[in-house]
Amino acid sequence: MSGAGAALGARLRERDLSAAPAALNLLESTAPADRAQSAALLAEVSPAALGGEAPGHVVGVTGPPGAGKSTLLSALIAAWRAAGRSVALLAVDPSSRRSGGSLLGDRARIELDPADRGVLIRSTAAGERLGGLARATRDAAQALAAAFDVVVIETVGVGQAETEIADVADTVAVVVQPGSGDVLQFLKSGIMEIPDVLVVTKADLGKLALATRRDLSAALRSLGGRSASVVAVSSIAPPTGIEELIDALDRHRAALDLPARRLRARRAGALADFAAEHGERGLRSLGGRADAEKLLAAADPNLDTPSLVATLERAAGETQGR
Repeated sequence: MSGAGAALGARLRERDLSAAPAALNLLESTAPADRAQSAALLAEVSPAALGGEAPGHVVGVTGPPGAGKSTLLSALIAAWRAAGRSVALLAVDPSSRRSGGSLLGDRARIELDPADRGVLIRSTAAGERLGGLARATRDAAQALAAAFDVVVIETVGVGQAETEIADVADTVAVVVQPGSGDVLQFLKSGIMEIPDVLVVTKADLGKLALATRRDLSAALRSLGGRSASVVAVSSIAPPTGIEELIDALDRHRAALDLPARRLRARRAGALADFAAEHGERGLRSLGGRADAEKLLAAADPNLDTPSLVATLERAAGETQGR
């Protein structure tokens, strides 16, 4: 198995989409030997190896169950593929308490051509992570962004804990169903502070969808005029608003300070991984969360997440050895 992770990472760096399934298998493995190979894979797609950030657009899509995310994603994938863009979808599902696996593992509700090699759909379980994203999902998004034009992370459900997606995606789209009362709930839970694009589904409902769009725009103004786009779409044939939504996603990406956003994501992921592995005792050995963040801020900005975790572990080991 020696060098397998590095070889997969190199293939992804060369935009070899066929390497993606094996790369995801490796990143999802919890075997100790595979963890070292995963780190080697991620090093091959780090900014240091790529000479900059991975070119793929990482889009987070979240929203309450029943809001129409899967139908929307089917329409989005079709439009992206028609434009010649490769797409990877990481669908994060609730975990089974019994097996730990994904409860909604079959992605039958996402329509796609099974012969299309430019699309990859993978279900991952949220596991025990309160933020709605498992470590492997964050690593997978980083790796796939080196090979695919668009990497979508879809989460099921939305609540205060789901805001972790804002630390991973370049652009976050929150999906809202007309007349559902979600706007008030979002204001209460703080969800309105995370979207870069708000998507009102079922625009074919007419006045109800228009009223929801107005409510969302008013809610954004009440938060000091957050610069999020509000787009209404209908996914029933023929879909409407899909091109407008893609334009909104692309405009956000074009205006983004991508290196800064990705760097924040890697640092947040490293801190989360270190805390998950070493607990509060580990954080205390670094002087607390604030001091850990200072250590990460002083590290090379081109390091990948596992290397940043290793930086924290070395610092913790040095402190304990005194």
